[in-house]
Formats: sequence, structure tokens, C-alpha cells
Amino acid sequence: MKGQLFVLSGPGGVGKTTVALALLEQIPTLERVVTMTTKQPRPSEVDESDYFFVSEAEFRRHVASGDFLEHAEVYGQDFYGTPRAAIDAVINAGKQALLVIDVHGGGQVKAHYPSAQLIFLLPPSLEELKRRLLTRGEDDVAAINARLHEATREIEIGRVKYDHCVVNDKLERAVAEIEAIITAL
Repeated sequence: MKGQLFVLSGPGGVGKTTVALALLEQIPTLERVVTMTTKQPRPSEVDESDYFFVSEAEFRRHVASGDFLEHAEVYGQDFYGTPRAAIDAVINAGKQALLVIDVHGGGQVKAHYPSAQLIFLLPPSLEELKRRLLTRGEDDVAAINARLHEATREIEIGRVKYDHCVVNDKLERAVAEIEAIITAL
């Protein structure tokens, strides 16, 4: 029996990682697929757990070899990609794969895996998203403003192209709603 692929997307600061970790704790058949990036790790991020952190040269070798299901340059500075083999391994093992990527990657995934369920995590408001980004303390004001500008575009795409939209106003409620989506399929 083949598994199912779920894509969780949303603007930076909306709580994707927090929601994903809660889902992984609650759904034993759910397995997160770790993506690859050239970005510098945040102090809280762990190599091979949060991302596979690689050099730009190594990333480009994977692109040239066709190893990625999807890949993109984000914010004009860092590259992200999803190793195709990692997705296939989880699905072929009969498990549910959880992929946490941006909306552009979600569209690429859907083109290759039409049965993938795309879930977009919305902030309660842009004001709340800004507050979360400021509280996170990882970006300067210019970066936060760029993220908010991009968030507006991502939200428009998510509302139109994603199978499900879930507002992350209360963590427990958002997790329960996504868990219901995953376990229903």
C-alpha cells in the first residue's frame, strides 16, 4: 500500500514548524521529509533534522543530477529543494509524508504528485504575523518588511491553489484541523 503526501505551506513566522512538530507527535504514520537548503542555520536548527544544510555548489550538483522534486531560490539569496528519493521512500513504505515548503514549491509538488494534499497555514492577520516575526527576533526590520510583502503574495496563492486553508490563531485548534485532514485520507 502506498502512502500519501501532504504539503504544509505558509508565510514565514506563521508557525509551520511548530504545527508540523505537533502533528508528528500525534500521528504515528506521519513522517516529515527533510528538505535541503543553502541558508545558514538558525541557532535552534539542527542539520539533517530541520534541513540538510549544504553549500551552493553541492546544491547545484543535485539540481544538475535531477535529484529534486522541486527547488527554488527564496528571497533572492538562499536555495531550497526537496529530494525526490526521500518522498518516494516514505510513500513507498506506506507512510504519510509531510513536506514543509513554500507555496511555489507546493505547486511544483502538485504537478508531479496530483494526489498530494496541499495545506496552507494562514496567520490570523498580517498584524499578528508581524508581531510573531518581531518576537522571533531573527530578522531585522527590513527583512521583516520583505517577509510581510511576500506573505501577502503567498496568502493569495495559498487561498487559490491549495486544497485546504487553516488559520493558525490557536495552535491546538490549527493542529486538530490539520490532523483531521490527514487522518480522513
